[in-house]
Amino acid sequence: MKVGILGAGRIAATMAKTLNGMKEAQCYAVASRSLEKAEAFAQKNHVEKAYGSYEEMLSDENVDLVYIATPHSHHLEHGKLCISYGKPVLCEKSFTANAAQARELLDYAAEKKVFITEAIWTRYMPSRKMIDDIIASGELGEIKMISANLGYELTDKERMLRPELAGGALLDVGVYTLNFASMVLGDDIVKMTSECVKTDTGVDGQDAIILTYRDGKMAVLHTSMCADTEQYGIIYGTKGYMIACNINNIDTIQIYAPDRHLVRAVKVPEQITGYEYEVLACRRAIAAGELECQEMPHAKTLRIMEWMDALREDWGVKYPFE
Repeated sequence: MKVGILGAGRIAATMAKTLNGMKEAQCYAVASRSLEKAEAFAQKNHVEKAYGSYEEMLSDENVDLVYIATPHSHHLEHGKLCISYGKPVLCEKSFTANAAQARELLDYAAEKKVFITEAIWTRYMPSRKMIDDIIASGELGEIKMISANLGYELTDKERMLRPELAGGALLDVGVYTLNFASMVLGDDIVKMTSECVKTDTGVDGQDAIILTYRDGKMAVLHTSMCADTEQYGIIYGTKGYMIACNINNIDTIQIYAPDRHLVRAVKVPEQITGYEYEVLACRRAIAAGELECQEMPHAKTLRIMEWMDALREDWGVKYPFE
């Protein structure tokens, strides 16, 4: 499968590294609005073809899948562009800037019968099934609560501070904690309580979120783009608890007894970068003629976008284009 990368930034380089380490996919092309930038990216990241416009790359009949690696604010535009050319799409998270855009993009893909999925890599990784299997085994007893914490010092990155680019902690970092809650506890929430601290530019810099579930379970989530955190996802049961270390790229799962002694630690499989799993999921789905990935169905993408809309509304965080 030949993959074209739309955008030539840092995350695009990570995908190029991933594809270059895979047997099942090839880092075939990159497109930027600047041919010079595309050519420099291609040379540095061992990409066969470089294009100075997105349309040129999308016209290349050899491109089997397009990975969108542009800011959230541009995902709707670029997603629809890819679909208009009939190209299957792997769109970086957050899927769009808001739920209305997500609906528009998903509806357009359905109308054109073109595959699209969100590149929220934690949904595709082996660690997800490993966690599910431990919970299903009953080793932790009945799950009652989770906490999730993810923070990076990102205030030096201009994109994160700009409202017109849908900046802020929530869409870039908080999306992982919300997905962790969704994967472990589901989506049947009855109440969402939250607070945020805004940056000088008006986007959310640090967030605290509590999700209360209909069955009495609870998720307590913390997100920051102002400080580095320990990045744990913790699942609490009646017979013990589990720590997922490095929540947005889990490397170890630790199981603890109620008295807080470590029972065992499970390492996740070695990987190239972790992005390979979403690429492989796309390859399987496209080969099967499906329009979405079972690992991240469109309904789940839309639900998370709706949660983030509700949070931003509570905080008074609105992007200029909304």
